[in-house]
Amino acid sequence: MDPTFAAFAALHHADAGAPLLLPNAWDHASAAALAAQGFAAIGTTSLGVAAAAGLPDGSAATRDASLALALALGNGPFLLSVDAEDGFSDDPAEVAEVARELAAVGAVGINLEDGRADGTLVPAGLHAAKIAAVKAAVPALFVNARTDTHWLGDGEGHETIRRLDAYRQAGADGVFVPGLSDADRIAGLVKALDVPLNVLYSPTGPTVPALAELGVRRVSLGSLLYRRALGAALETAALIRAGLPVEGAAPAYGEVQALVRPGGPGRPGPTTGHPCNR
Repeated sequence: MDPTFAAFAALHHADAGAPLLLPNAWDHASAAALAAQGFAAIGTTSLGVAAAAGLPDGSAATRDASLALALALGNGPFLLSVDAEDGFSDDPAEVAEVARELAAVGAVGINLEDGRADGTLVPAGLHAAKIAAVKAAVPALFVNARTDTHWLGDGEGHETIRRLDAYRQAGADGVFVPGLSDADRIAGLVKALDVPLNVLYSPTGPTVPALAELGVRRVSLGSLLYRRALGAALETAALIRAGLPVEGAAPAYGEVQALVRPGGPGRPGPTTGHPCNR
């Protein structure tokens, strides 16, 4: 087995005081920049990938874009986990084929969600079948099984626990409950699970150290970085249009060029053309 698969799984079982903080990239440059900042593992964000391609998120429209990004990132100096929405299909065999393709280009993890674009949930049995098919096809691939119950109003958590148990029994290596931010409910889920719990970081929710104390083993940033980058672009354009000074750091032209240059992020090399002409 490729040792990178084991290395990624091990990040979910490291020191309890340091859960895996997984930033999510949407293109090669964002992934390379995050890797250059020392992040050993990087995920993709389906919203960022979809929006960058002008496609709707969560509707299976980004299969090709997600696979293309995985191909671009799979040989990077980091461990890659891909947000594959619901597997881009309701056929477990087709979802397994997506997993094979992702693993073939270097992905070590996959995120599979049970939420649908219309606001409903995939039947738990069907989602469990997808997870089982993926694990049968690529046993070493880390399957992070996501349930959208909290986003869809399961405040008491009964359906959440039922689904997570089904996904765990199907072979999920970890489980993901976005929208869960209440400390007591997080602690309760941690106690009820025998696989790592992943939560989505929220600027208004617990900090990463607080989540670590609750027993969370993985913290994803989801689409937050992409949305903040887009927000920063809009804010900058508005300031310039208003004749106001622009503050805050931005990578220099050469630094961005270095990120996309063959050989890895951050490596120096010759540039062609003057940046003022680009």
